[in-house]
Formats: sequence, structure tokens, C-alpha cells
Amino acid sequence: MDEKELSGRELTRSECRSADDRLLALAEKRPGLVSANGKLTCNRCGNQDRNKMQAAPCSCGTACFYCLSCLNMGKIKSCTVLHHLPEINAFAWPHEPVLQWKGQLSSEQKRASDEIVGTVRSEETRLIWAVAGAGKTEMIFEGIAACLRKGGRVCLASPRVDVCLELAPRIKQAFPDIPLALLYGGNEEGYSYTPLVIATTHQLLRFREAFDLLIIDEIDSFPFHNDASLQFGAQKSRKKASALVYLTATPSRAMQKDIKRGKLAATVLPARYHGFALPEPECLWVGNWRKAINRKKNARFLSLIRRQLQQQRRFLLFLPHIQLMEELDGWLRELFPDKQFTCVSASDPDREEKVKRMRAEMYDFLMTTTILERGVTFRDIDVIVLGAEDRVFTEASLVQIAGRAGRHKDFPTGRVCFAHDGETKAIQGAVRQIHSMNRAAGRRGLLNGSVSVLPK
Repeated sequence: MDEKELSGRELTRSECRSADDRLLALAEKRPGLVSANGKLTCNRCGNQDRNKMQAAPCSCGTACFYCLSCLNMGKIKSCTVLHHLPEINAFAWPHEPVLQWKGQLSSEQKRASDEIVGTVRSEETRLIWAVAGAGKTEMIFEGIAACLRKGGRVCLASPRVDVCLELAPRIKQAFPDIPLALLYGGNEEGYSYTPLVIATTHQLLRFREAFDLLIIDEIDSFPFHNDASLQFGAQKSRKKASALVYLTATPSRAMQKDIKRGKLAATVLPARYHGFALPEPECLWVGNWRKAINRKKNARFLSLIRRQLQQQRRFLLFLPHIQLMEELDGWLRELFPDKQFTCVSASDPDREEKVKRMRAEMYDFLMTTTILERGVTFRDIDVIVLGAEDRVFTEASLVQIAGRAGRHKDFPTGRVCFAHDGETKAIQGAVRQIHSMNRAAGRRGLLNGSVSVLPK
């Protein structure tokens, strides 16, 4: 480990294993846990909740507290010392063209791109509220380039590994001459000091005042949206003078209130880049679908699956729970032995390969949990949510899932069906939000095509 590898980072002694005594002597040091006014605070993740602190005998010879909030990133104890060197931006000056993407932005994408560049230059905070399929990734290219051109360091972070893996090749293609590090748990490549970083939001906990531009994609996504420690880590990873850009199709109620009150600058894009409306979901009551799966009979939802297969329309079938998905998988194999399909979840080690096979049109359909609700794109796809009334499917989740259909410019239409055993506020809210965005896009003259619903 050299000075560059510790620059802008904050690591425990065990994470600095390869550092020599000279480097450790140079490093700024502070305790992992600090006590003040009767409160313990974790300096890595900001946790102050005593219920998330545990005391245990320690190798240092005393009973040490340790932080449970960031335990999955390694143990931070009372006796832990964190090591940090200030970010030095010791990068080779980038040669032009920094950005080598050859595509063309729509007028709305260009408007958002210009506002992101302005945010980078003024070192402020901005939310990009853009519907699923608006082309958010392309909008951030010029902002990234503007930061890199002035010798800055950029991080593009997301709560989900899948999203990071999807973003990495696209960013690398747009900036082929800029060294890039991809950081997520289990990545065997390890850390390297680069001007451009793509990381899960968990990995931001190991940075301190490193980035001149931090872009957080899918900010409403689990686990970031309700995890104060991850939000603390994101803020800690930024320089005091830096730009912060949030990207999402479904901002939280709190963020929407901040926009209305003028506390948060926002760019709202209600239309997709190809100018077609968002697919508006049909809501279909299918009765007790759980019992139907358990008993393997009287399943109203089977007519939806048969319709898709008869019309040779490939589709994603979302279910709320892994066990139910696996039970249905077994039953559907009995009913449709000649069809090609599989199922994926967060615990599936072959998930990435299965998604690739679905993209290659090797499956007739793919069953999935909410792991594929965002961050993945298929060329021509319909969507069925079975059990849309389940509490797993929030309003934001359903909006994101509906956004999987009609994303590609060559296939801008698609069918979305919320199959349920009783409509919920989340279902109604998702339908209302999608309809509202289509109306807003129509009023602004941004739609080329009609509302996207395929014939039944």
C-alpha cells in the first residue's frame, strides 16, 4: 500500500495490512468509536443507537463495545484506530476527448445534462427525478466529464450490486481512457486508486472526503433509503466543497416535500427519451393466488401466462417471496414442459448469467423477486406482478417494475399487469403516479406515441 491507496480513504489497521510504518506514521488517526456526553458514536458509519452497540471481551484486554450497524464491513470497536490520508487527486491530467460517447441526447436529456454540469461547477446538490427509461445514465456523462477535466474525482454509487455491474461497462465505454475502479463486496479485483469509481453505497463507508462529485443512483432503493448509516457514509465520502447528484424515478415523500419547499433543487423529466408514454398498468383481480399455487388448481392468473405464451410475448413474472416463486416454478414446469424459463432472486449465485440469457432471448419468461425491479433493461418485454397486493411491493417498487416495459426505442410499448387479491394503496398510488407522469409529459408536448398498452 502506498500513499495514493490511502488517499481519501479511512481504514482500520487490518485493512492497511500492506502499509509500512512510514505510511502509518503519516496517516491521520482517530478512534473507531468515540464517547461524548454519554453517547457512543461510530466514526465510520455515524451510528449512535445504543441498541446497535454491543459489548464483548476483546483481545485488547478490556470489554470493548463494537458497532452492529456496519458490522458487515468489518468490526469497529472501542479500541479500533481508523487511518486516513487527505485526498490528493494525484491523477494524470486527462487527455481530450475525455468523453467519447457518440450518442445524441433528447432535448429533455440535454436540459438535465446541462443542469448537472451547472451543479458540478457550483458544487451544489441536485435531484434528477426522471421516469424509468428516461435515459438517466446518458444524462450524467457531461457532468462526469466536467469534473474529470478539472482534475476532480468522481464516484457513481448505487445501493445494489446489480446496478453497479450494469453501469460499469456503459461508463467504461463512454470514458475508455479514464481508469475506473469497480467496488462491491466480494469483488476479487480489490481496490485501486482511480479518478473514476463505481461502488455500492456500502463501500462509501471506507472513504472520507474523497470525491469532488458523488452521484447516487436509485436513492430510494433498499437498503440505502432507510439506512441512516449508509446515508452518513455517502456524505462522509464527499469533500466539503463538492457536488452531489441524486438519480431516481421514485423519490421519497420527504424529498418531494423538500422540492416543493425549495430546499432541494430538482430536474423533473416525465417522459422517456424515445418519446413514448410509460406503459400504464392494468389491475386484475386473480383471487387467492397463494392457495392456487399450493393446491395446483383454480389459478386465475394462469390465463395471463397462457396469453403471453400464445402471443409469443416474452415477460418478467414478479413474485413477492422466494418460496412461492419456487413452488410456482415446479408447477409451471408440469403445465408448460416445452417452454424455456427459470427464476432468480438475490440469493441466486447464477443470477447474472440468467439475466444475460434472458437478454439473449433464450427464455420465454423469467420469474423474479424484487431484485430485478430496477437497474436492468431488456429490449422487448412485458411485465406481470403476481401478488401485487403484498407489502413487499411498495408504490415505488411497483412504479419501478412497471418501468421495465417499453424501454427500448425499437420496442417502446409493452404490457404491465398488476395481478392481485385486493387492491392496495400502493397499487393505486403506482397507477396514479404513472398516469400523472404521462399527463405531465403530454401537457409539455414530449410524447410522440400514445399511452402504451398492448391489446388484450
